[in-house]
Amino acid sequence: MVFAPKALRRSVRSFRLMAGLALAACGLAVTLGASAEGTDAERARFRQAYAVAQQGGDAWRAQAGGLEHYALFPYLEAAALEHDLRTLDRARVEAYLNANRGLIPASDLRRDFLTELARRKDWATFTAMYQPGLGDALSCFALQAKLSRGEPLVFATDLADLWKKASLPDACDPVLGAAHDQGLLTPDRLWIRIQTAAEAGKGGTVAALAGWLPADDAAAAQRIAKALNDPNGALRDAATWPDTPRGRQAVTLALQRMARKQSTVADSAWTTLAPRFALSEQQKGAVLNALALFHATDFDESALDRLAALPAGAQTDATREWRVRVALARQDWPAALTALDALSPAQKDDGEWRYFRALVLGRLNRQAEARAIYQNVAQEATYFGFLAADRLDASYAICPASMATDERREASLLAEPGLDRAFELYAVGLQKYARREWTAALAGRDADTQRLAVDLAFRKGWYDRAVFALSSGDALRLYEQRFPLARQDGVVEQASQAGIEAPWAYAIIRAESAWMTDARSGADARGLMQLLPGTASLVAKRNGLAWNGGDSLYEPTTNIILGTRYLAQMAARYNGAPWLASAAYNAGPNKVDQWVSARGTLDPDLFVASIPYKETREYVARVMAFAVIYDWRLTGNALPIGSRMTRFGTSYSLPSAGAVRKTVACPAPAVTRPTPPTAPAVSQPAPAEATSAPAPQEPQS
Repeated sequence: MVFAPKALRRSVRSFRLMAGLALAACGLAVTLGASAEGTDAERARFRQAYAVAQQGGDAWRAQAGGLEHYALFPYLEAAALEHDLRTLDRARVEAYLNANRGLIPASDLRRDFLTELARRKDWATFTAMYQPGLGDALSCFALQAKLSRGEPLVFATDLADLWKKASLPDACDPVLGAAHDQGLLTPDRLWIRIQTAAEAGKGGTVAALAGWLPADDAAAAQRIAKALNDPNGALRDAATWPDTPRGRQAVTLALQRMARKQSTVADSAWTTLAPRFALSEQQKGAVLNALALFHATDFDESALDRLAALPAGAQTDATREWRVRVALARQDWPAALTALDALSPAQKDDGEWRYFRALVLGRLNRQAEARAIYQNVAQEATYFGFLAADRLDASYAICPASMATDERREASLLAEPGLDRAFELYAVGLQKYARREWTAALAGRDADTQRLAVDLAFRKGWYDRAVFALSSGDALRLYEQRFPLARQDGVVEQASQAGIEAPWAYAIIRAESAWMTDARSGADARGLMQLLPGTASLVAKRNGLAWNGGDSLYEPTTNIILGTRYLAQMAARYNGAPWLASAAYNAGPNKVDQWVSARGTLDPDLFVASIPYKETREYVARVMAFAVIYDWRLTGNALPIGSRMTRFGTSYSLPSAGAVRKTVACPAPAVTRPTPPTAPAVSQPAPAEATSAPAPQEPQS
C-alpha cells in the first residue's frame, strides 16, 4: 500500500453534540476571524444551551449567558419555541418574529406556528399572521380560513395556481371539496388537471378527481387511473373498453407501464389490443418505444431488431443509446457502428460514445481512425478519458489549477451575517441549517464571490460546498477543493485495516455523500459512506466491532470503519475486484450476480456499458474515475484504471509498493475534435435527433 506523503496529512477532530444534536463535522483546525479560544468557548456553550432549548421552556437561558451577541443566539429561542408550539400564543411568537426578521429560524417558526393555528382552527389569528408564498399546504389553510369567514372561492385568484399541480397536500382536500360544491370544478377544468396528473404518473389524483365527473366521464377517468395504478389489471379489462380518445389514452398508458414491469406480458397485450383500438401514430410510437426499450434493458434476443425497426418518430435518445448498448453486449461490431452512427449529434459528442466508437473501429481493424479518437478522448480527466489513455498507454491528462485568494474580500465575506451564521452552524454540527443559510447568503451573487466563499468553506473543513459548487467549466480543475483529502489518516488507516485501497475508499465517499457527514437517503442510508443501519449492524457483528445504533453512522469515524469493512466484504465476493464491488455497493450484490451470470464474459468496459440501471452504470464509472484522481492526489501518480477493472473470475490483488503506475501530465491545448467517421451504408434507417438529459443537481437536505 502506498501511503500519502506526511506533508499531505491533515489533523482531524470529531465531536458529538449533546442531547440529540446532529453529530458535528470533522475538519481542519483553521481559524478565520475571531480568536480560536473565544469561538471555541462560544460554540461549546451554544451546544449546551441548544440541547436544553430543544426540551422547551426557558431553562436554556441559564446556559446561554454571554451568548447574546453570538451569531447563533436566535436559534436557541427558536428551538425552545418550536418544542412548545402546542402551547404558544400569538404574542410570544410575534415578539420573536419582530426581533429576528429575515432570519431562517423566524421563517420556520412562522410556518410551523401557522400550521399549528390551522390545527386549532384558529382562523382569525392564522389570517392575521399569514404571508403568501409559504407552500401549498399553508396556501390551502389560508383558503380554509377564507371559507370559515363565509367568503366564496374565486377560481382565477384562489385555485388557478394550485390547479396546475399534479398532486396537492391533504390540507387542500377541504378547499377542493368546497370548490366543487360551489360549481367551480367544471368537467373541462377537471380534465385539465386529470391530464396533468396522468402525465406525472399520479394515478391517485386521477382517481380522486374522477368522482366529481359525470358518470361517463368518470368511468373514462377511472380507466386512466387504473392504467397508471394497475396496468396488468387494466390490460385484462381493456378488451371491454370503448374505442374513444380517452380509452385509447388509457390503453397506451397501460401498455407503457406494463412494458416497464413485464415486457413479454405487454407484448401479448399489444398483439391483442392493437387491432381493436385506433391509436394515433404518436400513441403507437409511444408503445413501440416502451416495448423496444424494456426488451433492450432485459437484453432479449429481439431487442436489437426492435430498436433498429422503430419508426423515426418513435425513437428517443434512450432507444438510440440502448441500440448501441445491446450491440456492444453482443459484440456485434458492425451493428454497434451502425447504432453509433444513428445517435443524435449531442450524443455523438459525449465522451462515452466517442470512446466506444474508437473501440468498435479498432475491432473492425480501422486502427488509425480508432487511435485518433482515443487520443482526443484521452485529453479528458474522466472515466472514458482514462480508459482511452490506457488503450494508448499514455499519461493521464489532469490539469490542476489553484484557487486565487483575496484577503480583503475574504474578510468582507466573513463579516457578512448570513455567511457568518452558515459557518458557525456548520461548526456546531447543525449542517442542515448551515446549508440553508449558505444558500440564502449567496443567492444571486457573482461567480467570483461564490468561488471565494467555497474556498473559505473548504479551508474551514466544510468540504461538500466545493463538491457541489465547482462542477463546470474551468472550476473542474480545482482538484484540491473538489477531491479533498479530508480525514486522510482515518480513511487510509481504516482502508488498510480492511484490506482495500484508500483511493477506492475515498472515491466511494466522494460519490456517495460528497463529504456530507449528515447525508441521509430516501432509503435511510446514512453518513459519509451511505450505510443502511441494518447493513451496518451486520457488518459490525461480523467484524467484532461496536454498534451504537443508526445515528452513530453520522459520526465520520464510525461510518468510515464500518463502510470500509463493508466494501471489503463486497470485494471479497467478486475476487477483490473494486469495479464489481462498487456496482454491488450501489445496486446490491444480488443484481450484480444476475448481470454477471448473463454477461460476465464481457470485457469490463463493455460490461459496465451493459448495466441496465443508469444510476449504477454511471456510479461505477464515477467511482473508478474518482479512484484514479484520489490515487494521484495521494501519491502524485496513479494506477491504471484498468488495473482495478479485472475481468470476472480473475483475482484482484492490492498493488505492491513497486506496482507500475501511470504518470499524470497536463496536455497541450486540445486540437479541434475530429468528426466521427461515417460507417458504410446499412439498411437500418437513421433516427431523428433528440436532446440530451439535464445534469444532476445538488440533493436537498
